[in-house]
Amino acid sequence: MHIERVDLNLLAPLAALLEERHVSRAAEVAGMSQPAMSRALQRLRDTLGDELLVRTPGGYRLTPRAERVQRQLRAVLPRLESLFAPEGFDPAEAAEAFRVAGTDFTQVFAPAVFQRVFRESPRSTLHFRTWHDAIYEDLDRGVVDLVFFARSTPATALRTEHLLDDRFVCVLSADHPLAERPGIALEEYLDAAHVIVGTIGARQTAIEQRLEDLGEHRRAGLTVPYHSLALRSVPGTRLILTLPARLLAERHPDPGIRILPAPQEIRPLDYQMAWHPRLDGDPGQRWLRDVIRAVTAELPEPAEQF
Repeated sequence: MHIERVDLNLLAPLAALLEERHVSRAAEVAGMSQPAMSRALQRLRDTLGDELLVRTPGGYRLTPRAERVQRQLRAVLPRLESLFAPEGFDPAEAAEAFRVAGTDFTQVFAPAVFQRVFRESPRSTLHFRTWHDAIYEDLDRGVVDLVFFARSTPATALRTEHLLDDRFVCVLSADHPLAERPGIALEEYLDAAHVIVGTIGARQTAIEQRLEDLGEHRRAGLTVPYHSLALRSVPGTRLILTLPARLLAERHPDPGIRILPAPQEIRPLDYQMAWHPRLDGDPGQRWLRDVIRAVTAELPEPAEQF
């Protein structure tokens, strides 16, 4: 018999009838009227092709088929109840495999996220993937669960949430002609050669998009994939590196570089996280997002000396 032909609403009356072996008591247990339970019994007899309950001088007795069904129900019903019960999440007992992706800007909060995840959910695992041009497609296909990004608009209908803001600063070699200025004007900025951290292709998206909005573009002298590599490439050159101030928060003073405010036309970094709507209600994913929110909310503001 195909399952789609069976009225699953009969499971509860069936269990009550087999346990109570009495129509009236079964109706009370199942919260049904006696006539409704009598009709349910007749439908069950028709469906299973068996009398199930047989009247005897000592009361109703189960048929052999009913006894077998009862044994099966005692094993199946708890599993069904678990299947349809609200899903909980206990991080201490969970063994989730979380898959996230982002640029190396996430170093300002990701280590603290990792530490909290493993402290609260030691059996879980985290897989951090590098950013690439098709990352939103990976999110849509379920290859990754959560991504961190700045400004670039996801191509698909994803859930997005603001995490933090950061202002941009310019890093120059100490002997750069502009190094002793209190700041850099946009015209001077555009005349210079730049180190570009290519988050998408050869574009540092948050900056390139803003300059394009102004009808401007900057000249790349060096393109690298990581902020850390870009920072080490500045001393002894005429290049300007523009990066979020938080990336310098724990850096020791370096006499070989100068740090100046970026031109005021370059707006602060708007850093966000995104996930697919199918993960809205997943308890493990909700917990991970809560961890990320808590960690980023505790981040101090970058030092004001830049």
